[in-house]
Amino acid sequence: MITLVGDTLQQAQATNVRFEDDVLFITLSDGRELSVPLDRIEWLQWLREATPAQRANWEIEPGGFAVYWPDLDDGVEIEHLLSLHALA
Repeated sequence: MITLVGDTLQQAQATNVRFEDDVLFITLSDGRELSVPLDRIEWLQWLREATPAQRANWEIEPGGFAVYWPDLDDGVEIEHLLSLHALA
């Protein structure tokens, strides 16, 4: 999502990731926190099936546009998750 800050457009960036059971939480640079129930989103099955150790090994991509799990060789783009929340 793009946020207007003063006269500058700014992309919300991922700043932190955590899990509670099968819910992924991503904190954004604008203060929001996305909650993503992994059992409700079919294309995140790979993350739902990951071990706790695999889930814990995540990286925020440069610029904060995505979160990547190296052990799983997969990730999610913040904009894609925001579009899910807009549809809910």
